[in-house]
Amino acid sequence: MARWREQGVVEYLGEQDDVRPFIAESHVLVLPSYREGMPRTVLEAASMGRPAIVTHVPGCRQAVVNGETGWLCEVKSAESLAACMQDCLSLPPETLAAAGQAARRRIEAEFDERLVVRAALDCLSKNNT
Repeated sequence: MARWREQGVVEYLGEQDDVRPFIAESHVLVLPSYREGMPRTVLEAASMGRPAIVTHVPGCRQAVVNGETGWLCEVKSAESLAACMQDCLSLPPETLAAAGQAARRRIEAEFDERLVVRAALDCLSKNNT
């Protein structure tokens, strides 16, 4: 990482308290995890109308509908990730915007905090009876 920073390949911005300005400047979020729970980063990007490129791992694949709200690439495959990113770069801005809006609608419908809390409480109440 240090070498990439020295070469100007990576610009490390350090820890950020507010990621919204960075998401707002982006067209697509890229999260190449090989282990992940439910990725809050993807949900944050979707809440701002940004699609995501994620790896096909549990959590990520539940957060993204391939080809609709973002794109799935193979786990631990730089080639697959690069191909997915290249594909996104070739898409018209309207297509990326439509995927971002679809991502926002999906998280509002399925990942709203009230829905998640209600589902957790329902699950807990079933386990207590």
